[in-house]
Amino acid sequence: MAPRNQTGISEILLISDSHLHSPMYFFLSNLSFVDICFTSTTIPKMLWNIETQSKVIPFEGCIIQMYFFTLFAGLDSLILTVMAYDRFVAICHPLHYTVIMNLWFCLLLVLVSWIISALHSLLESLMVLRLSFCTNFEIPHFFCELNQMIQLASSDTFLNNLVMYFGSVLLAGTSLTGILYSYSKIVSSIHAISCSQGKYKAFSTCASHLSVVSLFYCTSLGVYLSSAATHSSHSSVTTSVMYTVVTPMLNPFIYSLRNKDLRL
Repeated sequence: MAPRNQTGISEILLISDSHLHSPMYFFLSNLSFVDICFTSTTIPKMLWNIETQSKVIPFEGCIIQMYFFTLFAGLDSLILTVMAYDRFVAICHPLHYTVIMNLWFCLLLVLVSWIISALHSLLESLMVLRLSFCTNFEIPHFFCELNQMIQLASSDTFLNNLVMYFGSVLLAGTSLTGILYSYSKIVSSIHAISCSQGKYKAFSTCASHLSVVSLFYCTSLGVYLSSAATHSSHSSVTTSVMYTVVTPMLNPFIYSLRNKDLRL
């Protein structure tokens, strides 16, 4: 339960302290909330299974868990992209920062992220509902993961695989491209600063976000690359723990340790 508690403390601090009411901390509070929800889709059920020594889950419960897991995983990616854009505006256009990143625009960015992720997750879930499964089947994972569900179907899964890979490439690819583009502009702006102290100050404002982005994408890519290379369910389960449990737990530590405004 440590990941949820630690992330929850971060969110409460961000909301209660008026000094932290800025676009960067607004997005950080949303990221903290999404991390709480992200871990809540898998950890409670996993702990219940360990406590009761029962690994049974109804098909309806499995679909619901898969929907919310896909929803919050996508939201994590989109909010990290929005935060990269926030850092881009802050460093590359500092004089226009307060005008561009106003409250309504920040709310719009978060709202659009929720809508895109919700529609993507709904589409993936509806595509799974059209598949046929055996009456009783075993998922070689500790939660109902989309790819595992499709592989276990007894009907044709070509369309599901097409939608899944297209959606993943579109969502994750667009997010990662946006982040890389933002940081390419940020690096160029920092390089143009003549004062070394100014360079350090500019870089320090995005160091935490860059650390979280690296952790999120490296662990996510590691899961799917390792599972594709080894075709081992045990390997996939082990590596999945990294981005479903460890990464959300480390996010508040990374931001609090690197931020003088936020001390946990």
